[in-house]
Amino acid sequence: MSKKLTKRAEDYSKWYNELVVKADLAENSAVRGCMVIKPYGYAIWEKMQAELDRMFKETGHQNAYFPLFVPKSLFEAEEKNAEGFAKECAVVTHYRLQNDPDNPGKLRVDPEAKLEEELVVRPTSEAIIWNTYKGWIQSYRDLPLLINQWANVVRWEMRTRLFLRTAEFLWQEGHTAHATEAEAITEAELMNNVYSNFAENFMAIPVIKGLKTESERFAGAVETYCIEALMQDGKALQAGTSHFLGQNFAKAFDVKFTSKEGKQDHVWATSWGVSTRLMGALIMTHSDDHGLVLPPNLAPNQVVIVPIYKTDEQFDEVSEVANTIMSDLRARNISVKYDNRTTFRPGAKFAQHELQGVPLRIAIGPKDLENGTVELARRDTLTKEVVALDALAEVVEGLMTTIQNDLYKKASDFRAEHTTKVDTFEEFKDVLEKTGGFILAHWDGTNETEDKIKEITKATIRCIPEDSVEESGVCVFSGKPSNRRVLFAKAY
Repeated sequence: MSKKLTKRAEDYSKWYNELVVKADLAENSAVRGCMVIKPYGYAIWEKMQAELDRMFKETGHQNAYFPLFVPKSLFEAEEKNAEGFAKECAVVTHYRLQNDPDNPGKLRVDPEAKLEEELVVRPTSEAIIWNTYKGWIQSYRDLPLLINQWANVVRWEMRTRLFLRTAEFLWQEGHTAHATEAEAITEAELMNNVYSNFAENFMAIPVIKGLKTESERFAGAVETYCIEALMQDGKALQAGTSHFLGQNFAKAFDVKFTSKEGKQDHVWATSWGVSTRLMGALIMTHSDDHGLVLPPNLAPNQVVIVPIYKTDEQFDEVSEVANTIMSDLRARNISVKYDNRTTFRPGAKFAQHELQGVPLRIAIGPKDLENGTVELARRDTLTKEVVALDALAEVVEGLMTTIQNDLYKKASDFRAEHTTKVDTFEEFKDVLEKTGGFILAHWDGTNETEDKIKEITKATIRCIPEDSVEESGVCVFSGKPSNRRVLFAKAY
């Protein structure tokens, strides 16, 4: 199975597309630009969702749900937001179908069933949520309001790729209201840190935290915080964003509160979100030419046991031991699957679990039972070792941490090797063409220079890194003064 994958070095894009389908993560649907997330892919998303949801609740947020449809008049209330998403909006104009008199057995839109006002299928929920918040917030006692929503959104994409860019995708979006500017900024920074923590400790992906430039900000935001990751092909992927919205949406929807001093003011807002795009990041950061490689913290099955046998009697003997191993591992909170399918040979099972990135594989047969051992195979290194049965649970538990840490270190080392400081535009173009990756370069702070660099090289400013230090220099493109380097890369 895995041998049929295109090699990354031959065609990275083709490798990615094949892997998503062959590893049973997702497939294209009958609806143009939309995907079907298959059970194995959805199981990974559920683990992501569960961990993030726990982290959100630990920081004081509650879940709610808001309508999929947004009246056009509400959507256009915050002008910058509406303008920013206008070209991506799907719009509902009618509410009924009818039999087509000219084509028996077919349907058409009832021309008499036109909506009085068009409904936008949410590309993001600020408009409907802030219209709702107007009724929820009157006093400082109602603040802060910390709400998250797990939902689907639609952004009409012409060029799609599974998980990375689809017309409909799953995500979470947090929307919070605060009494002061400082509180809202603290919230936006906090949630960016939550995303960073999740990416590094669960996805095993090192990320760079920073601020977006004006041209890259979320439409309607005062500041956009982000985490940026580097994929194996040298392209960046924006893995999460958190926005300080100022009072823009509160003013657009007239959301005011009465302070302790009895004064009325508009509240201060944030929004923040990550999506199923994280699945693409997970795949492209760790996987190899043999298939998917999953960090143990997000693997649906951290361990798979494959029985080796010839007779029914041997199968029963192996199964008895396998069930004991499962009980021991589950007692240590390790998820384990016993692949006791009789319709596949062991070799086919090995290939499938390798392709699907199961972190550890245990093979056990009659000879292992005689010796009191099993064969243990690591997916990340493709190495095998023989382990005594009585030490197996402890060894597996230790390897969960080892594999998680090793994957993070490998990705971190790759990023370090593919992050380059440049001082001239010739160097800039040369690095982009030959090695790709992150480029740290001086920028004069103008939209004009940013746009020109993008036009010439296709590289964008991914962020102004949070940990960047002041450093006198000159812009690589314009030669004008600059006081710090920013992060450039070609990106998904």
